[in-house]
Amino acid sequence: MADVTERVLTLLATLQTGGPFSGEELASRLGVSPRTVRRDVERLRGYGYPVATQPGPGGHYRLVAGRTMPPLVLDDDEAVAALLGLAALASLHSDEDGTLDDAATRAYGKLDQFLPARLRPRAAALRAGLETGRQHAPSVSAEVLTGLAEAIAGREAVSFDYTDKRGRPSRRRAEPHRLVHLHLRWYLLGWDRDRDDWRVFRLDRVTGLARTGVRHPPRELPAGTALAYLRQGLNTGRRRVRLVVRAEPHEVADALRHQDALIRRAGDRETRVTLWLDSWEWLVQGLVLLDADFTVVEPAEFRDACAAFARRLLASAGGDRRADPDGQSATTEPSAAERRAASSTVRAATTSSGSTGGGAPSRRAEATDR
Repeated sequence: MADVTERVLTLLATLQTGGPFSGEELASRLGVSPRTVRRDVERLRGYGYPVATQPGPGGHYRLVAGRTMPPLVLDDDEAVAALLGLAALASLHSDEDGTLDDAATRAYGKLDQFLPARLRPRAAALRAGLETGRQHAPSVSAEVLTGLAEAIAGREAVSFDYTDKRGRPSRRRAEPHRLVHLHLRWYLLGWDRDRDDWRVFRLDRVTGLARTGVRHPPRELPAGTALAYLRQGLNTGRRRVRLVVRAEPHEVADALRHQDALIRRAGDRETRVTLWLDSWEWLVQGLVLLDADFTVVEPAEFRDACAAFARRLLASAGGDRRADPDGQSATTEPSAAERRAASSTVRAATTSSGSTGGGAPSRRAEATDR
C-alpha cells in the first residue's frame, strides 16, 4: 500500500481484533516487507498505542487489551485548546456528580493518555502551570444535555420536571428544537405542547427528563435563530440602545464585557454597538473607562440623560471653590486631564442624531424563564 496512513490504519484495525500476529502474517496482509511492518508498529506506538512484542521463535505483535480507543488526532494548537476548554468548564466547581463541570474535571485529568506521545509533555507542562478562577454559574446535568440533543436529532417529544424562577414546580411536555449557551447558562428552546407555544427553559432547572418515543413534525423557529429568540426574551422590558464608539471593536468589547452587546466594525477606529439596558447608567459605567468619544444614536432619553450627567461632571471639574490662604474664596482650576475627560464626556453625550425612539423587542416575557 502506497498510502502510509491507510496502511497504518489497516494495521491498527488488524491488531484491534485482539489476537497475536507474527511479523510475516502482518506483512502478508499489508503487502509490505517485515521491515515496513516494524516501522509501522513504531508509528502506532508513537501515536500512543501500546503494541507489545514477543521476540524469538513464535514471536508476534499484540495490542495490549483495554486500549482500543485511538488517540485524538489533534495538532499542537488543538490539543492546547481542548485542555483549556476542559479547564474552563471544570472551573464551575459545582461539586455535584454527573454535571458537565464534574465530567470536565475528570476528562481534564485523562486527556493526556489520548494524545499522541509527542504532545503529552506539552499538555503536562500546561496543566502544571495553569490556574483557573472559580466561575459562579448553575450546573447542568450532562445526561440531560445529551438526552435532549438526541431527542432534537430524532425529532422526539420529551417530558420533564421544571421549576420556574419563582420556585413553582410543574411537569412539562415539549418538542425540543435547540440547545443554547449564553452567559454561562444552558437553555432549551422548545414547543410547549400544553401551552401550544414556544418556550425557553433553563436546563439547570430541568430534572426527570424522559424521552417519549413520539416523533413530532419540524417547526419553523420563532426567530432567525434560537439565540436571537432567547435574547428577545431576556431583553423584554429593557431599552434598545444604539451607539457609535470611536475605538476598535476589541476595545469596545472589553469595556462592555458584562453586557450582552452586538458589536461590529463600522470604519477606521469606529464601532457600532447595539445592546439592551435597563437604564443609561449601565451604559456610562461601561464606557467611562474606555477614553473614547461615542455617539448615542438612540434612544433620545438615554442621550439626554448622558448629556445632563456630562454637564454635572464638567461643572464639578471647574467649580471646586475653596478658601485661599488669605481667607478669600478661590477657584481651583481643574487639571488638563480632568478637563479632557469632562469635555470628552460632554462631546460624547451631547452628540445628536436624527434617530430617536427604540424599545424592547415585542416578545412576551413569560416565554423565557431567565
